[in-house]
Amino acid sequence: MSGRSDRRVPAPRRVLGFWMCLALVMGNMIGSGVFLLPASLAPFGWNAVAGWIVTIAGALVLAYLLVRLTRALPAEPDAVGLVRRSLGPTPGFMIGWSYWVSVWTANVTLAVACVSNFSVLAPGFSTVPFAPAMAALALIWALTLVSLKGAQAAGGLQVATLLLKLIPLVVVSVIIALVLARSGVAEVAPFPDGGLTLGAVGASATLTLWALLGFESASIVGGKVDNPEKTIARATMVGTAATGLVYLIVCSGIALMLPVAIASASDAPFATFVERYWAREPALLVAAFAGIAALGALNGFILLQGEVPLAMVHAGTLPRWFGKINGKDAPTRALILSSLLASVLLLANSSRSMGSLFTLMALLSTSATLWLYLAIAIAAAKHRIALPLALIGIAYALWTMWGAGIQVSLLSLALMVSGLPLYFLARRSAAAEQASHQRAIG
Repeated sequence: MSGRSDRRVPAPRRVLGFWMCLALVMGNMIGSGVFLLPASLAPFGWNAVAGWIVTIAGALVLAYLLVRLTRALPAEPDAVGLVRRSLGPTPGFMIGWSYWVSVWTANVTLAVACVSNFSVLAPGFSTVPFAPAMAALALIWALTLVSLKGAQAAGGLQVATLLLKLIPLVVVSVIIALVLARSGVAEVAPFPDGGLTLGAVGASATLTLWALLGFESASIVGGKVDNPEKTIARATMVGTAATGLVYLIVCSGIALMLPVAIASASDAPFATFVERYWAREPALLVAAFAGIAALGALNGFILLQGEVPLAMVHAGTLPRWFGKINGKDAPTRALILSSLLASVLLLANSSRSMGSLFTLMALLSTSATLWLYLAIAIAAAKHRIALPLALIGIAYALWTMWGAGIQVSLLSLALMVSGLPLYFLARRSAAAEQASHQRAIG
């Protein structure tokens, strides 16, 4: 730790309004999930539809609890700060650290999803050794440069990509409606004779939760939001409800209307669906827009990967080294370190296919994020905020952790604990500075 700028972290400028916050919420949610998940969910059939319903309901409950906590504790505009104020500094640090890990692991998934969709435009590209991984790396670092230009620059790009990513969703929705109007349920996979199974619904719900990660995005950057108490609440609830409805219709339609063998083997199931029910040329266009959607989500989460450590520095739970900012109010070191870690993770798994790498990273990122969602529900219960819903939120978070699998959950827990040495270092440094200050004035 050196330099005068490291010892004082200036308060952030509030540059994000409602529309940028809504674009951040919806843009981070409408990313890789809706465009790649049909391949992962196709084997679950109608169990996946039930998983979507459970996930959307659970996400709305958690989003509502987050909004209520924001109103109850207006001095803490960001989600990690709410947890820290409610549960204490050590749990607050562990949840913040876990969420930060979830963000940069999510960025690996988003970069892979972006390359996967764009690869449809270049047949054979995905089979070239290490080419997809190198392309994903290039995207991560290009958007890191955007965030280094400040939150307003990243927010502007987020608004633009959100408008573009809605195009394939509208196209596929129209195709689904036309096909069902013409052929009825003949094109839809039949409901299983044995009915739904709890294990399959749970497993699919964990995967679908990946697609709804990000509803907390406006709260995470709360320190840079104008009128955060009102703006965060509106952006969070509107964005979560709208995105959930779109996902239920579009993603379920593709998973149920494409044959399982075709959907499961596709690197770009959206494009595969459009090609099957329309033509190859519009399918290529949809793949390009799907790639833009993942690009927009990657942009939003790269913004978050710098803001989370910066907020923890402000709270005194992370060493000031992470709080170095540039002239654009961007957390330089936190952004670069996060992208370096994402790059290492991407290269370490570059031998996997794009589909298997997506599923692995999605499960790890989801599991790491669930600790934040569980903590939000526990904090709401502690403050007696919407207590019945808080208990439902706790049960839902625990259930999805179980659905993610014990191995992934334990890995995310280990990653959470791994940050504790930095926490104790920050606390010791703060205590030493306070003692030195007291000696100086004594």
